[in-house]
Amino acid sequence: MLGIHGYLLFLLTGVMLNLAPGQDTLFIIGRSLTGGRRFGVAAAFGIAAGTVCHTLAAAVGLSAILAASAAAFTAVKLAGGAYLVFLGVKLLLARSEGGNAQTLGGPVPAGARAVFAQGIATNVLNPKVALFFLAFLPQFIAPTSGAKTLAFLALGGTFIATGLIWSLVLAVGAARLQAFFSRNPSVRKLVDRAVGSLFVGLGVRLAWER
Repeated sequence: MLGIHGYLLFLLTGVMLNLAPGQDTLFIIGRSLTGGRRFGVAAAFGIAAGTVCHTLAAAVGLSAILAASAAAFTAVKLAGGAYLVFLGVKLLLARSEGGNAQTLGGPVPAGARAVFAQGIATNVLNPKVALFFLAFLPQFIAPTSGAKTLAFLALGGTFIATGLIWSLVLAVGAARLQAFFSRNPSVRKLVDRAVGSLFVGLGVRLAWER
């Protein structure tokens, strides 16, 4: 169907890749710890939305630009790294007031949308994700397929679905700890600083890695 072969192998590999901790995983956990389940779920859906962008780009061949142009790859990589550093620094400088969950987007009632947008940006501005889709998905599409675009979308949709399920599990699990932090502001402040430092480290690593 659609020239897709080895679908079960693709599904298994995709699940294993989703389980492997990475930048997106740490972002979701960090948001859950600093803002609770609402922020964690928003981050998970933001990451999924960013992955949709990568799937569409791979389907129409735009990701090939990153693979062929070192300048384009470097520009996107530096932009993504700078964005993560920006998020981390803001969290490091933020003030924690009592038990209210403060985050980069503001108080909880207005912040989930901002976290969703941050999730999208964090994922979209990681060129390695784009190159991953361009390198991984074609292995399961027959060269003679007459519906390569649809095949890309089908495989990408599968990967997004399994990734979103795992991301939501992470978000809910990490959010359980946030309730404890909200009752202990001093501990919560330390966690905010730790998560901020984590984001800065991720940003530097993304910008530095070749």
